[in-house]
Amino acid sequence: MRINAPMAADLSDLRRLWTAVFGDEDAFLDIFFNTAFAQNRCRCLWDDETLCASLYWFDVTCEGQKLAYLYAIGTAPSHRNQGLCRILVEDTKTHLKSQGYAGAILVPAGQKLFNMYGKMGFEVCTQVSEYEICAQQAPCQLKRLSPDTYAKLRREFLPEGAVLQEGENLAFLQTQASFFQGPDCLLAASKEDEALHCHEFLGNIQSAPGILTALGCKTGFFRTVGNSKDFSMYCPLTDTCPRPAYFGFAFD
Repeated sequence: MRINAPMAADLSDLRRLWTAVFGDEDAFLDIFFNTAFAQNRCRCLWDDETLCASLYWFDVTCEGQKLAYLYAIGTAPSHRNQGLCRILVEDTKTHLKSQGYAGAILVPAGQKLFNMYGKMGFEVCTQVSEYEICAQQAPCQLKRLSPDTYAKLRREFLPEGAVLQEGENLAFLQTQASFFQGPDCLLAASKEDEALHCHEFLGNIQSAPGILTALGCKTGFFRTVGNSKDFSMYCPLTDTCPRPAYFGFAFD
């Protein structure tokens, strides 16, 4: 068994493993590997020559300290229930600490994974509130933003102690969503038919019905700052690692 960063020649195996674990199509994989993938932000576990597990991360910051947002942690179906995920995550934590990261953060997809990562030293650190909202007759004014402008304005809306997700984070999100500024809010959202999926909403949620009308949607899902639902977990790697107070983009 060995754990290391992948080489360029491993890309095909990484894509096959991702498909086996998450079921995403080639079009999505093309986007991820062309936009957000970096060999030095990926760790892989091999058994002999077989790629058994992998994970990726995005660089983020919190209160000026560097954190790793762990993403797409997966074990091949044929190698599950052998503790390989735990081995890979523990090795990654050691590697991240050696590279100057203060901590790691992740977003579990369901209670089972919250429990699993809790056993690996992660604890719930942020919550969100989620709303399903219907459009109203009067639209509000919206301005489309570039990722850089969104990042700059976002800092003004974020609560104290929030995680900053910029750079490759927003470059990747831009492949799935558009960025907007409303009269008293910011949002990153994607539209499917007449429904809106708001990956992040910051500001006055009372603007949401008018936003739906402005974007030609009848209904929408909005995720925003709140305390209704556990959202992310973190694991400090240093004594000075800040506890994140808000985490926005889960790329789900």
